[in-house]
Amino acid sequence: MKLDRLYNLLDRLTSYPLWEVGVELLLIGLVVYAVARFVRGTRAAGALKGIFVILLLATLVARVFGGGETFQRLAFLYDRFLAIVAVGLLIIFQPELRRALIRLGETGFFSRSSPQVTQAVDAIADAAAYLSKSRFGAIVVIQRKTNLQGIVEGGTVLDAALTSPLLKTIFFPGTALHDLAVVIKGNVVHAAGVQLPLADPGDMPEASLGSRHRAALGLTKESDALVIIVSEETGHIRISENGKLSEPIARGDLADELLRRLNVSGPAGGVMPEAQTAQEQNISTMVMSPTVADTPTVSETAPLKRAEDAA
Repeated sequence: MKLDRLYNLLDRLTSYPLWEVGVELLLIGLVVYAVARFVRGTRAAGALKGIFVILLLATLVARVFGGGETFQRLAFLYDRFLAIVAVGLLIIFQPELRRALIRLGETGFFSRSSPQVTQAVDAIADAAAYLSKSRFGAIVVIQRKTNLQGIVEGGTVLDAALTSPLLKTIFFPGTALHDLAVVIKGNVVHAAGVQLPLADPGDMPEASLGSRHRAALGLTKESDALVIIVSEETGHIRISENGKLSEPIARGDLADELLRRLNVSGPAGGVMPEAQTAQEQNISTMVMSPTVADTPTVSETAPLKRAEDAA
């Protein structure tokens, strides 16, 4: 009897016109692809797979065993179960839904011209190379389409022009903001001292990687940001994107690698500014702790001189 119901269900499915079934399957496939693309690499991806399996099994059971008069209560519970699942999905995937809506209405960092992007990349790569040589830890977040205002609210907003000396000063040991992340929007250092969400320890590719790498992985699992990490222990430079962590990148290759990931053509290596504006000098004075606030300016030689004195 139960097999007869299954056969009847298959007969009904095959009775529809082939072109109509093809169009419906195509539309369903597009929806599934869009959903999978938004949750790919996030913690919601595993939950979505589990929910899909449960729904598939529940649908088969309800249609095969609940189609007649014998198990009417089973069909009734299945209908209510779908309503509960729909509400549950809105709650479980609220961050992903919010991110999807934000992406629809925002333009990214890289709607800017290639020269502007290259200049920003040069500043980041130059600072990262110095920090790597000096074994100063750093985490630099490049915002793309996903708005990061939610995490920036816990940091210190700077909105200063992006230069290599400013990044070196922020991450110099002893400054007030050196332990946490810097968020870059376009050619501007938007905020510093930003706390990022941490990835689960089990998600880390290597157990030896520290909290900076966990923070980078945690953010890129939930956004489209590009994160550069400099290890304080080893000096290795890595990039995190789409919930994945790269292998260590050579200092001289970082700029080209960033341009490649940002889909910008043209070689890096622009001329770096030698001095900061008055606004940047005021901001760098603000982020310095009392132990290093006696530095008169934030020139390129200031952190180098302090490193030599410390040695």
